[in-house]
Amino acid sequence: MTVPADLATTLAGLAARRPLLVATDYDGVLAPLVDDPGAALPSPGVAEALARVASADGVTVALVSGRGLEDLRAVSGFSGPYRWIGSHGAEFGGPLTGQLAGRRDALAGMLAPLVAAVPGARLEVKPASVAVHVRQVADPAAAAALLASADAAADPSLTKKPGKAVLELAVTDADKGSAVTRLRGELGAAAVVYLGDDRTDEDVFATLGPDDAGIKVGEGETAARYRVADPTAVVAVFRLLGDLLA
Repeated sequence: MTVPADLATTLAGLAARRPLLVATDYDGVLAPLVDDPGAALPSPGVAEALARVASADGVTVALVSGRGLEDLRAVSGFSGPYRWIGSHGAEFGGPLTGQLAGRRDALAGMLAPLVAAVPGARLEVKPASVAVHVRQVADPAAAAALLASADAAADPSLTKKPGKAVLELAVTDADKGSAVTRLRGELGAAAVVYLGDDRTDEDVFATLGPDDAGIKVGEGETAARYRVADPTAVVAVFRLLGDLLA
């Protein structure tokens, strides 16, 4: 699979910039979307391609996910000199402290009966949020109604993060955009490449400047300047970037 010509040209220019931050979401980008989050294995070849990019001098690779850090490390199986950002930025390089756990658990208790009443729905408790998943709900109307009910029942002070067949309610106001901006500042990065597929990744795309490259994976409206079709195409992007950095 080839990389779109306009994106290839931009990556060729960015490969000369230092320090360079290359950041990416996991689900739907490095791994295909699946019904069981625990089965979201990396696409063939992506681990090797990503490691090659990370080995280049002056390049930092960051994994930015809505997953908790422990979950992200476990499901990806990646090891290397990566920066890890979990829970949509609430876990920045380390686990969230326990002070918000009580609020998160109360939220989970409130949502549990709503989710239990809809066959196929699933409640996920993360370090800094609770997510209502409806990907496996057979009835689209029931799925939509559950997400609407969860949204209406949520405390207004919670941060709502709607995604693909999911509504996540966070007990912090962190988002991927602020996390990538923070990391960019720490590194003094001259440019950023970011890949994402979901609505929460738009928070990052909105922060990027004209000298950066935002890459939307898959369909849907986006603020990203570039687009590739799927996680298989993402492997091609990282292989090309690795060649350019070498």
